[in-house]
Amino acid sequence: MTDFGDFANIDIEQLMRRGDQQIEQMQQFERVMSDLVGRAQDEDRLVTVEYAGAGLRELELHPKAMRLSSGELAEKIKETIRAAAEDMQRQVEEASEEVFGKENDPMKLLKDPDAAMDRVREAEGLYNRTFDDVMTELGRIRNRLEGA
Repeated sequence: MTDFGDFANIDIEQLMRRGDQQIEQMQQFERVMSDLVGRAQDEDRLVTVEYAGAGLRELELHPKAMRLSSGELAEKIKETIRAAAEDMQRQVEEASEEVFGKENDPMKLLKDPDAAMDRVREAEGLYNRTFDDVMTELGRIRNRLEGA
């Protein structure tokens, strides 16, 4: 029997199941994301904001807000939008961890570039080993064919 190195030990069924699982997780995450809405209200309850995946979804101004100067009102609106966006981001991170699990949470990689690069290096190493195994085996096959 020909030695294929690590390449021969790849479980194609497991790879396919893992791929299907990742696709299902992404679909589940998309469904969850479509329902998320960040909400915030300023401390005086003059400005209320809803923020969703597409951006600002709702902006409500209490009639008393019209008594503020345009600069004060603009600042309250910006701060409340920022708070609603932060609430949305918090919900996204929680949903991501819930769907993908703590260890495989892609949002964690976004916050930790070093961990992301470690994953890239790990994948690169696996690819290189597999490629080397395949090329070695192809070289053996070529040598046998030339010798025949």
